[in-house]
Amino acid sequence: QVQLQESGPGLVKPSQTLSLTCTVSGDSITTDVYYWSWIRQPPGKGMEWIGYIAYTGKTYYSPSLKSRISISRDTSKNQFTLQLRSVTPEDTAVYYCARHSDSRPSNYLHEYDYWGQGTQVTVSS
Repeated sequence: QVQLQESGPGLVKPSQTLSLTCTVSGDSITTDVYYWSWIRQPPGKGMEWIGYIAYTGKTYYSPSLKSRISISRDTSKNQFTLQLRSVTPEDTAVYYCARHSDSRPSNYLHEYDYWGQGTQVTVSS
């Protein structure tokens, strides 16, 4: 059984960098062919795909967020990490990490193979 667990601060101040880690168990993040994604859902809005890091280590980001995000991995810990720079209150959302067997991004969580329970991040001073 594959399990994903998000971790990180629940509260971040505006202009700071948000850092979230996804710890994966039951599968290796280097197993082909999977794409390890970050998705978020702002309050009252739909899901938004943020980006992914592929089993090869290659990254692909949402064009609307590309200038502010980085996704990296630590294969020794079987974790991948999202960094979102210069956050604003509009970045307040529930953030999910998920595994996808398709390289095409999706905003629909049910299209992913597995996903974490999500973690609430609030951007506020």
